[in-house]
Amino acid sequence: MGHPNLPSSKKPGKQWKLLDLITAFFFGIVILFFLLIFTPLGDPLAASGRQTLLRASASDPRQRKKLIVSLEETTGGGHLIDVCPAEFVDYMPCEDPKRNSQLSREMNFYRERHCPLPEDSPLCLIPPPEGYQVPVHWPQSLHKIWHSNMPYNKIADRKGHQGWMKREGEHFIFPGGGTMFPDGAVQYIEKLKQYIPISGGSLRTALDMGCGVASFGGYLLSENIMALSFAPRDSHKSQIQFALERGLPAFVAMLGTRRLPFPAFSFDLVHCSRCLIPFTAYNASYFIEVDRVLRPGGYVVISGPPVQWAKQDKEWADLQAVARSLCYELIAVDGNTVIWKKPTGDACLPNQNDFGIDMCEESDDPSYAWYFKLKKCVSRMSSVKGDISVGAIPKWPKRLTKAPTRVTQMKNGLDVFEADARRWARRVSYYKDSLNLKLGTSAVRNVMDMNAFFGGFAAALVSDPVWVMNVVPPHKPSTLDVIYDRGLIGVYHNWCEPFSTYPRTYDFLHVSGIESLIKDSTSGKQRCHLVDVMVEMDRILRPGGTVVVRDSPEVIDRVHRVAHAMRWDSSIHEKEPDSSGRERILVATKTLWKADH
Repeated sequence: MGHPNLPSSKKPGKQWKLLDLITAFFFGIVILFFLLIFTPLGDPLAASGRQTLLRASASDPRQRKKLIVSLEETTGGGHLIDVCPAEFVDYMPCEDPKRNSQLSREMNFYRERHCPLPEDSPLCLIPPPEGYQVPVHWPQSLHKIWHSNMPYNKIADRKGHQGWMKREGEHFIFPGGGTMFPDGAVQYIEKLKQYIPISGGSLRTALDMGCGVASFGGYLLSENIMALSFAPRDSHKSQIQFALERGLPAFVAMLGTRRLPFPAFSFDLVHCSRCLIPFTAYNASYFIEVDRVLRPGGYVVISGPPVQWAKQDKEWADLQAVARSLCYELIAVDGNTVIWKKPTGDACLPNQNDFGIDMCEESDDPSYAWYFKLKKCVSRMSSVKGDISVGAIPKWPKRLTKAPTRVTQMKNGLDVFEADARRWARRVSYYKDSLNLKLGTSAVRNVMDMNAFFGGFAAALVSDPVWVMNVVPPHKPSTLDVIYDRGLIGVYHNWCEPFSTYPRTYDFLHVSGIESLIKDSTSGKQRCHLVDVMVEMDRILRPGGTVVVRDSPEVIDRVHRVAHAMRWDSSIHEKEPDSSGRERILVATKTLWKADH
């Protein structure tokens, strides 16, 4: 009797067995989820997933946002940011020849900055070249650098006979020459001393246009003149990279369609040695731009064509006519070198001339120079109140500590300036004495202050064997003119874009208020991502280099997470005693890793 009922009695048993399996599987998933999230067991898997995401981001821009959130908000371990391919070794995002070659040649537009959108940029770390080693320390680096750090022989092969540089074994050697001074920059500077007060502190800031490997600027340092050199990324490829490896102030730029990234009336001396800039072209737009950045009473030196150059009689005559139109005083013509002095006032302008030169409108801000098109009018010196002329401002080094006239035009400017100087003297002392940073040693030469304000950090380092690139973001108060009045150097730059330099060119990066670089001060909206800014910092920092970031504890925690993802060795410190605010300080070192890691 039991047999007919057997199938029905077995059926419920099979149903419960299936339900048990489903329930066990569900609870197993829950337990695995908690293990992966709340224990270290999940770190390798999470890191592996993020590595896949990182590799995908280089080819799929849609992955970038997901990746950035993962890096900034995840605390998992592992080396999270992938390494770029080896061909990225000298990658400059805004000076990419392949992309820029498609742009207009008019006024060399294609050789200026043209940055990719973030979503079009791979988010990866630039590898060092094979055999990279710690750069030769200053001052030996002025004369020699490691060939393995920049194994490019083109300049040495083409310019060696002019004294630019040559290969000797494991090193590149720099004899100190140039195309217009093959016997050396020292002899050339001695010639200029006959006409210009190079010694004595009257001249401090110089701009070297089309600088080659920056030997002119290098040898001006012994005269306490700080020359900022620039050249485009051109057929020589690496001239600015060589300059920076030597420990000389330089960056990549092109005088084409836009103003140079400097405030008005900043440089005491502007120099061109065979820079091949057509100063009189486009209604003398390029000479007018030189006039904008040159301080009243400053000097212009042009060596090479068209100055008394064969078959360039018309170009030479035009250049002299432009200088006369701007009321420049001719100091000397010595062979193929001409020297002019800029007037100290606007009195003689406008003049009748062949170039249609006139004064700019009263409303024109001559110091606005971030992606600003060149003008064909002359900037008014009267737009700046007070003493800004060479000879009227204090000589170096007094001008470093005396509040410039342009400070006193700001609300409470004098008080803010003096407080800023005291603050940075205290902070730098703390950096050296308590944080044991390498400032003041031979290990640090090229320094950047990414948010410089009045240049107080740089001023506090004046006795160290360093130079500082002071960067003022264009969305911040316009204080770069004060930095130049102090005898320091710097540029405007928006940190939501890459900086115009080669990889591995700075020993020390300093940023106070990193979040202010990526947020709009008025709306509070985020302008760009912290990860992108820090990956750019990694690109321009040399292996073994140091990063110091000051910000709120919450921001420093985010910076610390991203630093870990970039293989930096980092630690967090309390701020110096007797300072107000909630700041903390992150100190990080970029490690030297190989591309196959």
